[in-house]
Amino acid sequence: MSPPAFRRSPLVVLFLTVFIDLMGFGIVIPLLPAYAERLHATPFVAGSLVGIYSLMQLVFAPVWGALSDRLGRRIVLLVSLAGSAVSYLMLGVAWSIAMLFAARVLAGVACANIAVAQAYIADVTPPNERARGMGLIGAAFGLGMVIGPGLGAGLALFGPRVPELFAAGLCLANFGLATAWLPESLPEASRPPRQFRHPLAPESLRAAAAPPGAPALFAVFFLVTLGFAVLEGTFPLAAERLFGYGESRIYGLFVYMGLVAVVVQGWLVGRLTRRVSEPALVVVGAAGLGLGLAWVPFTGGSVDLLLALALVVTGQGLAGPPLSSLISKTAGGQTHGEVLGVSQSLSAAARALGPHGGGLALERVGASPAYVAAALCALGACGLALPLGRRTERPASAPGLPLRRSG
Repeated sequence: MSPPAFRRSPLVVLFLTVFIDLMGFGIVIPLLPAYAERLHATPFVAGSLVGIYSLMQLVFAPVWGALSDRLGRRIVLLVSLAGSAVSYLMLGVAWSIAMLFAARVLAGVACANIAVAQAYIADVTPPNERARGMGLIGAAFGLGMVIGPGLGAGLALFGPRVPELFAAGLCLANFGLATAWLPESLPEASRPPRQFRHPLAPESLRAAAAPPGAPALFAVFFLVTLGFAVLEGTFPLAAERLFGYGESRIYGLFVYMGLVAVVVQGWLVGRLTRRVSEPALVVVGAAGLGLGLAWVPFTGGSVDLLLALALVVTGQGLAGPPLSSLISKTAGGQTHGEVLGVSQSLSAAARALGPHGGGLALERVGASPAYVAAALCALGACGLALPLGRRTERPASAPGLPLRRSG
């Protein structure tokens, strides 16, 4: 695509930015246990390498979002991309457990930029197109996570340091792409004063939760993410215990789920939001997620399992982008980043709690109760979402830019 086409559609560049960022993450994350084992780490330490990343995301997602409200989206995205490149380089040359942790801390800080990408979407899209734009972020996320692990496994055949160095190169290329072709979406005149207050401070959280409907939206977002995170974190072990599946088959199912997510969030959400309200999509999505999670441990064969997993991923994909869109509309244009950062912090907390809680339930009471509990989280979100259609939306402070089709 030519540079003028990029300039006409900054969302194409943003899509590529998120996709490449997540592909780099997908390349490295499956190989972390092997890195830790080479440095004689215990299983607890190996698990902590994943946990520290989620903790950094929880703390820094709202920080990046708030900074982008004050400094602009573009500069914050560029800094985070540069940080990601450095983190992968550190991982590639790590000679100690301490350096592995330092690399993962920096990666967690740098990659907590999804809220900034979502705020960019909120800046350049009118309210009626916003859920479709948020779906592009989800599609880029899913596609990157589908391609990354397979690419990482192939690169590992060329040497133990090749995948992480390739990921660093991807991030540097991404940095160059964004520097050349990603325009600023938030004019300086629209930015609030540069006094900084941590978005997770009590007064900041009270302000984020003050608009009508905001607390319910945050609760629904947390519960939807929590239910889905149980499946993400426990499915490999559950599939082995319930169905006797090996690693290659489980990996194939994750690829399948990623492809379904790309179709739902990248295509289906955009079409449905022209005909169905965002609150209705959230209700239907949360209900589908709950039913799919409850169905997974009781499937009687491969076809049933594929259908159940498709229902789970479709439900999460239908609920997620409209939820982010609705959350962005509770804030004025000057605080899109801060409010979306709070929601991404809740997402990080759910993604940290879901695998641990689901794993504990799987170990103590089995897969069926664990997945039924996850389903109850999603159905609880569905119940909380039912009144959302009656909430009063804040008028858009700016009309935004129309979404353009690419290709």
